[in-house]
Amino acid sequence: MGFDVSASASVEPAPAVRRRVVAASALGNASEWYDYAVYGYVAIEMGAAFFPGEYSTIASLLVFAVSFVLRPLGGIVFGTLGDRIGRNRTLAATIILMCVGTFLIGMLPTYQAVGIWAPVGLVILRVVQGFSTGGEYGGAAIFMAEYAPDRKRGFWGSFLEFGTLCGLVLASVVVLTLNALLGSAAMAEWGWRIPFLLALPLGLVGLYLRMKVHDTPVFRELAAEDGQHKSTRGMFRILSAYWPALLRIGALAVALNITQYTLLGYMAVYFQTSVGFTGGQATTILLIGQVCMLVVIPFAGSLSDRIGRKPCWWISLGGLFVLVIPMFWLMTRGFALAIVAFAILGLFFVLQLGNTSATLPAMLPTHIRYSGMAGSYNISTAALAATAPPISEILIEATGNNLIPAYYLMAGCALGAIALITMPETAGSSLRGRDTPGLASQTER
Repeated sequence: MGFDVSASASVEPAPAVRRRVVAASALGNASEWYDYAVYGYVAIEMGAAFFPGEYSTIASLLVFAVSFVLRPLGGIVFGTLGDRIGRNRTLAATIILMCVGTFLIGMLPTYQAVGIWAPVGLVILRVVQGFSTGGEYGGAAIFMAEYAPDRKRGFWGSFLEFGTLCGLVLASVVVLTLNALLGSAAMAEWGWRIPFLLALPLGLVGLYLRMKVHDTPVFRELAAEDGQHKSTRGMFRILSAYWPALLRIGALAVALNITQYTLLGYMAVYFQTSVGFTGGQATTILLIGQVCMLVVIPFAGSLSDRIGRKPCWWISLGGLFVLVIPMFWLMTRGFALAIVAFAILGLFFVLQLGNTSATLPAMLPTHIRYSGMAGSYNISTAALAATAPPISEILIEATGNNLIPAYYLMAGCALGAIALITMPETAGSSLRGRDTPGLASQTER
């Protein structure tokens, strides 16, 4: 769907329009994280199907990381398109690529059937997914942020991450149900395919909802002033002028995603290989923690509107840094204590997750927001965060130290804290125009 530059961007969207925007953005993000969660939850079965042998699980996790190879390129390509032709049409393309790629993984033959071509096909599809995901999250966060009222951006933006958690919860429920109904033998043989096949209808619903809403008022306003193509003229020259903001986005993305990929993806493997829980127990722990996060996340977003983005990030990063080692130790003390420990880490994490889509888009002005955020976010994530699961598993096997993921997470929190020191507070700031949100008010103070 194109954008109507004649529409008045300064008029606040009607509540019904905003609800459709929330549904479209959240469901697209749910599709993305459903895919990543499913892969993590059946990584052991995937390893046996595509990489039989002693290191099958590690190989499966490395393919998870390989999907990030083209993610920075996807961020640059789709980001530039999003600043040029509009957020909405770009996001329609990303969700199509993403859900089709996930569906096709469920159709792949195994190594036993076609030999080396099975893992080759898996790698290709994961790379395609990574390319599309490079444009998905940044675009969805910007879409939500630019539709939200300035003083409630944290609350409305939290529903994007509500979609993230819904995708994770859905993946947990699907895998847990299949394990209960089919048993481990059938799950390893063919049952792992079913969650991937379900991604296609989920993605198509998200696409339908996205085609029902116009582009953001902020983008339409700039397009009306500048013309459709002028806003991206000299893009790389413009981006070079905003490198401090891009570095901050990258550092916060590393802190966010090391925690996210570790807690909400890799822990399904960790609980089985390092703690000794069954697949059903591991999925149950994650499911309970994710439901707790779902309940709290709108309140976390609303809190950031009241006290600011930075205080919420400080509480989250500081709490995780201090508690992650004690909580990882507690996870080894039994199933019930593992639930408690995982939920505690999840509730501290939700304070940054709940206002990420209000924090990161506000670091850049409208005309380079999509390309700048998508590029920085995905380059840093691919380079430093995506490798957290396989590196953690490799180092645990090499050293026997089950606290390796905790150390990795602490390093990410430390990097995020460094970026947070110089980050301007943007709560309540307008995202309109070519000025960087938050800087003007900071200068006045």
